Amino acid sequence: MQNFVYCNKTKIIFGKGTESQVGSETVLFAKKILLHHSGGSTVRSGLIDRIKTSLKEAGVEWAELTGVLPNPRLSLVRKGIEIVKNEKCSLILAVGGGSAIDSAKAIALGAANEGDVWDFYDRKRTTNAALPVGSVVTIPAAGSESSISSVITNEDGPYKRGVNLPCTRPVFSILNPELTYTLPAYQTACGVTDMMAHIMERYFTREPHVELTDELCEGALRAIIRNARVIFSAGGENNYDARAEIMWAGAVAHNGFLDTGRIGDWASHALDHELTALFETAHGAGLAIIFPAWLKYNIQAGEAEVIKRIARFAAKVWGVDGAFYDYKQAALEGIFRMENFFKSIGMPVRFCDADIDPARIPEMAKRVVHFGPIGQFRKLEEKDAQAIYKLAAE
Repeated sequence: MQNFVYCNKTKIIFGKGTESQVGSETVLFAKKILLHHSGGSTVRSGLIDRIKTSLKEAGVEWAELTGVLPNPRLSLVRKGIEIVKNEKCSLILAVGGGSAIDSAKAIALGAANEGDVWDFYDRKRTTNAALPVGSVVTIPAAGSESSISSVITNEDGPYKRGVNLPCTRPVFSILNPELTYTLPAYQTACGVTDMMAHIMERYFTREPHVELTDELCEGALRAIIRNARVIFSAGGENNYDARAEIMWAGAVAHNGFLDTGRIGDWASHALDHELTALFETAHGAGLAIIFPAWLKYNIQAGEAEVIKRIARFAAKVWGVDGAFYDYKQAALEGIFRMENFFKSIGMPVRFCDADIDPARIPEMAKRVVHFGPIGQFRKLEEKDAQAIYKLAAE
């Protein structure tokens, strides 16, 4: 087990009606804020009006920036930075899912530091400074509500890149599972896939003696699968208990706790970023395509310990039992069951399912290793990335 320091400063306020507390939490950090959201369903549902009422009652003023899109854009971030500076806001409040929160984190970075905020995403510099961020979560998926991660798309490319900076971890996040009842099924499915991928990126490690977090990862994945099946069953979309399990799982999957003592992989996320940048594929959908292909590539490489690890994943998460006579067969059966689960909730599992052009595989493979080899479970060069993309296209 690796040495580690675990510190998560995010205050989680979880449960029914908790968005009414946003004013009393916000006023602890700021008297004027930037309220940042999509301007779509959060407005139509009345959520933004309820949040504004709570802020007003607490004596908090706000400027407002709408227009957040999936794969949040650098241009909107730059607009937000300008507003924050001009209006002298001292906290960014994101309402929505990972896109709104990631965009808020980028604004918080840019407002607290001179120079171009893209430099942090382009790995040209780093920082310990950011304005505080709060969030009201409506889409359980990215786990950005209590993580140090932020991913932004620069339209000039396009390039989708992320940073992991402790200073961007939200100071509070409000999670009311009732706010997820009206999510379209596709968004729910993308969220389920995203949080599963966050756990799997951590699970596939070469670090020995991490039994506790192995078991936690496996248990969390099983809980997500079970409760997703409830939500996607007839009449299950408004099942509070299942929605609550999924919402909490999304936060736990990416808040750093399942990282402790381990070295995760993260190649699949890098591979997916090229799909989302070039084809506007939803992040969860891209991960449903990439992760099985990544696992198959690792099996094809033939390393016994790697295949054994994937076979354990098949047994512990997907219920592959002793009827399979060797590790490779069990591992492949686990991938088969994972793909079937993704398909059952409406996710694509091949390029053709998501209108991704395989002719651009060489371009994507070159882009994904722009900063060097990717992954920790197995270091991947450009040729490896090409092979995985080809498996995803088959």
